[in-house]
Amino acid sequence: MPQDVFSEAWQQILARPSGPLAFRFYLQPAMAMYLAARDGLRDARAGNPPYFWSLFTARGHRKELLRTGWRSIGKVVLLALALDVIYQIIVLRGLHPLEAVFIALVLAVLPYLLLRGVVTRVARRWIGPGARRMRRAA
Repeated sequence: MPQDVFSEAWQQILARPSGPLAFRFYLQPAMAMYLAARDGLRDARAGNPPYFWSLFTARGHRKELLRTGWRSIGKVVLLALALDVIYQIIVLRGLHPLEAVFIALVLAVLPYLLLRGVVTRVARRWIGPGARRMRRAA
């Protein structure tokens, strides 16, 4: 029985990009990637370490990092949850809250976490870690 529930959940998740409200499978990751690029550039200019890596290494600042990350991506996550609940009501005629949370994490949080640090690293090579200080001095 549990395998049936699990396989049914995966089938529903995989069918969602082609059904009603499919635009969210493109819009939400795009918004998360935009926010990650913006925040990654901000981190590079400020000389901050890559975000995802610093969540594990900066123990004293972890709460602050999570708070600023949530401030950036929180609205996109809430939008992802709302759109998935609407999808579930329209198409599935019921609510599956764990699936909605999973979809929101995959569509919004995962792209944000993966891209923000990459943008920070790439931007540091282009603009250098002290770009902000150099602009103020000029």
